[in-house]
Amino acid sequence: MEHDPAPEDGLSREQYAAIAAFRYQLRRFLATSEAAAMQAGLPPQQHQALLAVAGHAGGEPPTVGVLADQLLVAPHTAAELVTRMVQADLMTKTPAVRDRRRMELALTRKAEALLRHLTAAHLDELGTLEPALVRALGRLGRARPSP
Repeated sequence: MEHDPAPEDGLSREQYAAIAAFRYQLRRFLATSEAAAMQAGLPPQQHQALLAVAGHAGGEPPTVGVLADQLLVAPHTAAELVTRMVQADLMTKTPAVRDRRRMELALTRKAEALLRHLTAAHLDELGTLEPALVRALGRLGRARPSP
């Protein structure tokens, strides 16, 4: 007979189920996002890069280093990605005024148009997924043992 561990023994079945449900909803969104990007002719990592640059909230323009941090990749990987995106007319890269070693990134009009199209589809999908994500997070909160 299977044993459902008590919280003091580890995670309960309910906790595992809550985490699994939440991860499933995240994977579902990511799969939909990647498929939409590919359908628009954009590799998913390039779509993520466009979002990171467009959504950058810092006081200065985003750099290759900021992009690496946002994408959770090594700086040289981000630099290679930026090079490909500059060649595809999706991004511009210019030396920073105060520190010419830093390369500031900006989206081209082509990239902005692509991103507008993809973001509209993503917002629709998030609207559909929101109730399932909220339920999954709610289950996770209820599954936590009391201190």
